[in-house]
Amino acid sequence: MTELLENQDVDLEKPILKILYQDEYLVAVDKPSGLFVHRSYMDRDEIYFALQLVRDQVGQYVYPLHRLDRPTSGVLLFGLNQEVARLMGEAFTNKTIQKTYYALTRGHLMGEGLVDYALKEKLDKIGDKYVDPNKEAQEAQTHYQSVGTATLNEKVGKYDSVRYSLIKLLPVTGRRHQIRRHLAHLRHPIIGDINYGDNKQNPFFNEYFGFKRLMLHARQLDFTHPITNEAVKIQADFDEQWLDVFKQLNLTWD
Repeated sequence: MTELLENQDVDLEKPILKILYQDEYLVAVDKPSGLFVHRSYMDRDEIYFALQLVRDQVGQYVYPLHRLDRPTSGVLLFGLNQEVARLMGEAFTNKTIQKTYYALTRGHLMGEGLVDYALKEKLDKIGDKYVDPNKEAQEAQTHYQSVGTATLNEKVGKYDSVRYSLIKLLPVTGRRHQIRRHLAHLRHPIIGDINYGDNKQNPFFNEYFGFKRLMLHARQLDFTHPITNEAVKIQADFDEQWLDVFKQLNLTWD
């Protein structure tokens, strides 16, 4: 399953998420694009949520350890008890967990570098209603590396061709929409981003490739296990839609 429909029929079969890692302390799943992690003010028409689905699959309460935006696919990690959730929360706060993302962006973004650009906090209308809206921008850093570029000889707007880049991203901090906002700051927004993206490129991509989604994938998590102290690496494969784009654009990833 690569994407959940926005308007789901109540009779649709309950999704089963792919479990990427599980022991007695942690469980990680491959979250498809379009699935909320948990209930929010935007979910009025939704039936299923990752938190509920994982809980039902493993047969016990689970603790979400980090967030992925609804349109982002990839590795999503949960704790299986409160103490592990606390320890992993400290690890995220102390930046000892490395998250690796891949994004398909507009234009040819070459080389590598560090985006060090502070971000004003994006507030949730319900969850953050008591947060000061005038809070100063928070520091935010994201490493990026160009993995490959591609060009389609198709006219869009005033341009005679369409350019794309596959970018590997290692966020240092974890601000809301950080990767999406940092790539938009570089003038290379992520394809399919309705908040920070290109309103000409996105419709072209939807028509040319035959689907609509945010092209951002949480590929890997690396961390030290909070109980065993062993190194853990969890990966989520690119789904069929990603692989189709790679094939048509002749792109490869490392």
